[in-house]
Amino acid sequence: MIASLLIANRGEIACRIIRTARRLGVRTVAVYSDADAKALHVREADEAVHIGPSPTRESYLLGDRILAAAQATGAQAIHPGYGFLSENAQFAQSVLDAGLVWVGPRPSSITAMGLKDAAKTLMSDAGVPVTPGYMGDNQDPAFLARESAKIGYPVLIKAVAGGGGKGMRMVEKAEDFADALASCQREAAASFGNAHVLIEKYILSPRHIEVQIFGDSHGNVVHLFERDCSLQRRHQKVIEEAPAPGMDAATRAAVCAAAVNAAKAVDYVGAGTIEFIADGSAGLRADRIWFMEMNTRLQVEHPVTEEITGQDLVEWQLRVASGEPLPRTQDELSINGWAMEARLYAEDPARGFLPSVGTLDLLQFGGSPGGRIDTGVYQGAEVSPYYDPMIAKVIAHGATRDEARRRLGVMLAGSAVWPVRTNANFLVNALAHPAFIAGNVDTGLIGRDGEAMAQPPIASAGALARAAGSMVPATDMPGFRLNAPARGTATFLLDGDPVDVALPAAGAAAPALTAIVTEAGQTWLLSPWRHEASHGGGGGDGAILSPMPGRIISVDVALGDTVSKGQKLLTLEAMKMEHSLTAPFDGTVVELNAIAGGQVQVEALLARIEATGE
Repeated sequence: MIASLLIANRGEIACRIIRTARRLGVRTVAVYSDADAKALHVREADEAVHIGPSPTRESYLLGDRILAAAQATGAQAIHPGYGFLSENAQFAQSVLDAGLVWVGPRPSSITAMGLKDAAKTLMSDAGVPVTPGYMGDNQDPAFLARESAKIGYPVLIKAVAGGGGKGMRMVEKAEDFADALASCQREAAASFGNAHVLIEKYILSPRHIEVQIFGDSHGNVVHLFERDCSLQRRHQKVIEEAPAPGMDAATRAAVCAAAVNAAKAVDYVGAGTIEFIADGSAGLRADRIWFMEMNTRLQVEHPVTEEITGQDLVEWQLRVASGEPLPRTQDELSINGWAMEARLYAEDPARGFLPSVGTLDLLQFGGSPGGRIDTGVYQGAEVSPYYDPMIAKVIAHGATRDEARRRLGVMLAGSAVWPVRTNANFLVNALAHPAFIAGNVDTGLIGRDGEAMAQPPIASAGALARAAGSMVPATDMPGFRLNAPARGTATFLLDGDPVDVALPAAGAAAPALTAIVTEAGQTWLLSPWRHEASHGGGGGDGAILSPMPGRIISVDVALGDTVSKGQKLLTLEAMKMEHSLTAPFDGTVVELNAIAGGQVQVEALLARIEATGE
């Protein structure tokens, strides 16, 4: 077994690897940037090495600094986690050339499967069915538009080096193709350093089915069954589960066998995932499931596979990298119950899912039998604008799908985070959607019904009254005296908005100046009413403020332009994603401070819209 391990990653996955390594007696070394100096993975590792400034291109993406840290600390092996350098064949080779152990597949396998177009050709040659599309080298926009017309709309534009939903656009009609292609290529170039794309036929009732495979250096390859990751928003997974609902034994056998054959075709060693796209319009059928891509690393959603198989996949990785055979044969693996995972993000669904940054003054996770929390933060930690905004992976296991679903809902509903906003209530709503309950989910569900799921709840009168009972009464709350009987209502501020609250019969023994209210995963701050606070400007005054630090990608309007409500004004790149800022109402652009290519700070005034008729 490997004796010492450097983890070339951060956050939740670094903490996850440390947990298994500690159990196995493996010494761990963390690396960190300026922004991560106080991060949880730095606290939990046996040793930590600073590798540079906060931006990833100046720290976590610098392979030479990571290698230097490994050599300086005497680490025997490097685990790349997921993201960053995990699927970089050149870095993997440099690790091996330095005489270190690479906890991952052979560089040749990464190269073979790293580009989606080449991987599809390889799989087609191996007899694995692939989706129709164009995977050639011609990247001329006019040519790609003609190929898309041949394939037939809707089509999917995908970065060949992409992953995590980045560098991907669905196009419904020809007139939208040019803009979608340009945006996709920009995002692909920024995220992966490669703007090359392929075109695929977009499946109208698509389900995302993936199979966990594992190989060792002794020629053994097994699968650990399938996961369903169909509930997605903007091609990013939201809730994952294992096994896949509606998967019968014959279809499972066919799909998992195809995944094993795909892995064998590239002489695969270590953890990997074969991703398939399924036409779910007539249920899951082996003849309607096509190869999409392979991820040559551990997946974010690997815990659901661990929960249904009882296996620790990080332990498998370390054992295989140490030269051991796979811990289990195919016959020794079976499915036990059901598991679901939700990605709890620092983002605000009510504001178009814009990432939310800041200090986690309050961080509490709801509990449930069969529950598991994988996180890389703690109460008091900072959510930085530099990295993925994941707070935690919330996982629940149950004997049945419905039991796992209900347990996950309880965990999310009981989660309280403040002042950073999260998508917890959105996830609670998604779990309660009739189509999800029925297991009838395709990748377009959130696109169709997501607006309703994103609507924030209204705090109940009971929750507000309980919170009010813990607060010090303000002088402008008529009739509110501590430890006095109930005397009607008083006005408070709930997240800055006035709200009337039924007064409690008695105050708290140790009153507070403010109170946190949490229901259904939504968290509010209840504070004393102040007259001046109810008359602020906010978004209603037409000011377009930057929601976070970032870079202006494009400016789509000019000073003096007439705009309509919802019209795109500019595009901001932040936290590795593009975000469109739109007009709040019909009006005229009377102020414009945004310049394409410029860097902006949080709450910088980018533009101002004057309403029509003012």
